[in-house]
Amino acid sequence: MANITVFKHPLIQHKLSILRDINTGSKDFRELTREISTLMAYEVTRDLQLEEIEIETPLQRTKGYALSGKKLGLIPILRAGLGMVDGMLSILPAAKVGHIGLYRDPNTLSPVEYYCKLPHDIAERDIFVLDPMLATGGSASAAIQFLKNRGCKNIKLVNIIAAPEGVEVIKKDHPDVDIFIAGLDEKLNEKGYILPGLGDAGDRLFGTK
Repeated sequence: MANITVFKHPLIQHKLSILRDINTGSKDFRELTREISTLMAYEVTRDLQLEEIEIETPLQRTKGYALSGKKLGLIPILRAGLGMVDGMLSILPAAKVGHIGLYRDPNTLSPVEYYCKLPHDIAERDIFVLDPMLATGGSASAAIQFLKNRGCKNIKLVNIIAAPEGVEVIKKDHPDVDIFIAGLDEKLNEKGYILPGLGDAGDRLFGTK
């Protein structure tokens, strides 16, 4: 069964509160999204594999450590997921970045795919799917399934905020995918928006309506 991690780190919670504020403009919203993503990257990579290596300091040779597991892939769900990429790359600069374009049909709330571009060796990488909001879970579940269809085996879902309904969908559809979130909110409203939420992450990131 999927593990669900809700980060309680003071810096994450502090920045998340500012992110939610209706008075936070697009510039600050983008910076906060990047900063929160950087802090989350530190935690979601806690179980990366290491191997012992030998290095030479200015004084002597000694033992050190290097990452030894699979290469990494960051897959933002367009468009809001783009806001999390730079923060993750600041910690994982060697990761390759793919893109999956999905939008939620306003009538059915079902995900509709409109774009996909992935690294050629995507099946050989450990994957982090990025989306600031996990609402109904439909888009995230569809993106994860698309990656599985391409042969991906180790996938983690990273969201800034999530509704319990979305978490349950991922647990049901993809019990092998661990979920990492900065805030677990109360519920979805009748239109499928997260409450208390932070509004539309894409609109707030890019200054659109």
